[in-house]
Amino acid sequence: MTQFQGIISRTVNNVDKQLDALINISTNIANINNWGYKNKRFEHYMKENGYLEGTIRVDYSPGILYRSEGELNVAIDGHGLFPVTGKDGQVSYTREGAFEINADGYICTRDGHIVGDGIKLPDYYERIQIFRDGTVAVFKDRESGYPQKIGKIPIVKFRNYEGLKELPKNKVVPTVESGPATLVTEHATIRQGMLERSNVNIIDNVNDTLRLNGSLIASTKVLKLCDEIYRQSINLKQ
Repeated sequence: MTQFQGIISRTVNNVDKQLDALINISTNIANINNWGYKNKRFEHYMKENGYLEGTIRVDYSPGILYRSEGELNVAIDGHGLFPVTGKDGQVSYTREGAFEINADGYICTRDGHIVGDGIKLPDYYERIQIFRDGTVAVFKDRESGYPQKIGKIPIVKFRNYEGLKELPKNKVVPTVESGPATLVTEHATIRQGMLERSNVNIIDNVNDTLRLNGSLIASTKVLKLCDEIYRQSINLKQ
């Protein structure tokens, strides 16, 4: 009976891991329209004792860039992340470049994190220009052809992106596995008036859902069969 109970235990564990994978797919689909969101894969592997385990792998490949009309909408054409600072002083990193201006005149994320070291806009200006190296400049009047530089949006990179720890609001922080952030000093990868779509592949996620659904049906049938055998064995003892 001990061996029989082991079969039940492994099957229950495997069903639980398959449900975790389905939850992960649901999260991907729910965030498909989130700017800069990165697709997550729940990869299964079998341990020597027959128990199924899983680990989440994040796909940090760039998403498709989408043209936007906002002057403060920017995207990274390639790899890298924007450093942003919260009200508590914690620095985190994001790919989402749908920036805004807060009440104090600083460029910030939609949830109020200051971009970079703090880029403050003047009280009066006609338009904003963000160059490909991240330099932010403003034109103060229509006649002036010379923009005034007011700051620079930085980009950082990591040795191992998959080692980053996820935070809410589409942000990450470094870990020992990811290594520290390294500032990219020379680049031309920032695109003003563009936003990065999520890199979620809806077809792949639907296919994974169908595959997991079939596996779950098979596993639940095994559990029902085991339950019936167990019930009949108890009746025989009585």
